[in-house]
Amino acid sequence: MTEPEKLLKESKTGWEGIKKEQKEEIFSYCANYMEFLNKAKTEREIIKNAKELAVQKGFKNINEYDTLKAGDKVYYNNRNKSMYLAIIGQENIEKGIHIIGSHADSPRLDLKPNPLYEDSGYAYFKTHYYGGIKKYQWTAIPLAIHGIIVKPNGEKIEVVIGEEETDPIFTITDLLPHLATEQMERKLKEGIKGEELNLLIGSMPCESKKGVDSVKCNIMSILNEKYGITEMDFVSSELEIVPAFRTRSMGLDNSMIAGYGQDDKVCVYTSLTALLAIEQPKTTAVCIISDKEEIGSMGNTGMESHVFDTFLSEILNKLGINRPNLIDKIFCNSKMLSADVDAGYDPIYASAYEKNNAGFLGKGIGLNKYTGARGKTGASDANAEFVAEIRNIFETANISYEFAELGRVDLGGGGTIAYILANKGIDVIDCGVPVLSMHAPYEVTSKFDVYEAYRAYSAFWKA
Repeated sequence: MTEPEKLLKESKTGWEGIKKEQKEEIFSYCANYMEFLNKAKTEREIIKNAKELAVQKGFKNINEYDTLKAGDKVYYNNRNKSMYLAIIGQENIEKGIHIIGSHADSPRLDLKPNPLYEDSGYAYFKTHYYGGIKKYQWTAIPLAIHGIIVKPNGEKIEVVIGEEETDPIFTITDLLPHLATEQMERKLKEGIKGEELNLLIGSMPCESKKGVDSVKCNIMSILNEKYGITEMDFVSSELEIVPAFRTRSMGLDNSMIAGYGQDDKVCVYTSLTALLAIEQPKTTAVCIISDKEEIGSMGNTGMESHVFDTFLSEILNKLGINRPNLIDKIFCNSKMLSADVDAGYDPIYASAYEKNNAGFLGKGIGLNKYTGARGKTGASDANAEFVAEIRNIFETANISYEFAELGRVDLGGGGTIAYILANKGIDVIDCGVPVLSMHAPYEVTSKFDVYEAYRAYSAFWKA
């Protein structure tokens, strides 16, 4: 008979009993992760930095290969906004591949196509929020501008303003409490409306132009001098407004990380670095860094596109084995971890969770058998056999893990890219890092969980 103490599921923090050298390893890994977050706040910056790391580890653009063999490392850069990487395994690829997929985009504010206007002596940029945000959280904080401007002749101008100590920053103003009686009567979700998210960017009039739009003219003069652009060039730009905060260690014990965009950049970094540490996988290992997840994964850089299928087809072409329907067979034999974050249990808002099925910071990687809303609508529900297989991998590798749901039944819900790959026939389960204040300008994770995600993804690819 099983001993009584082994009958019940353990529930303890991963920090308990951890050795000094293990703690130092965790902190060292997370220091590199925080540096990565500070360098890469947008999906384009994520892909740029991911490519640099991959090339350093011997990855080459798949177009550089005529043929492929076991051990070859390839990547495909999809319009600088999503990326797929693979290490060809020793086993016949027809037996399936092991995929870990995350997403590079995070909730933010985008500039509208015609963003610049002047009102009462102030110059502003009009914005359109991207993804699920609480709009009031984006006021009265320091903000930066990241992105690109592309001229009709194809010239591409990269823009980053607000990250250096010598840079100006920007903000969205809020109404002072003394005059906010009417505003305070609004429902919280309408406390700040979408059309009120206007970025304050200047107040000085142009010396050579007086009167109407003088401040706007001065702003364009500054931008023209620095970047050589005119107002019309905004229509062919992708300029994103992100917090100007730097990612920092959090807590007197330095046990946590506070930073923007950890949904889902924490899974991007941990899965990417796990792949880069592998040399000769038994099964072909594939890492997806997708785009547009926060707005439904649509578009040619989102997971709903067929570009990923094209990448795999090209691998089959260069292995010299492609034939009709082979990719479909491979998908049906494949396994995947959908690497996306989960809502960490927050005792201040305990009523939003069902505590027995909540994810807690500091207890390791979080798994969601299903997501969706209410009656599992829109969910990819992993089958029990695959869940058991993942449990075996993690327990064999001594990985700390927990299972959770995304909040209380009927309260809300959410989704990931899991269902898109499951629809191809792949066994998929959501597997990521628990986060506090998800989708806020400053999100919180546990350093233990971040490192455990790296270990978990490594174990999956090595299994």
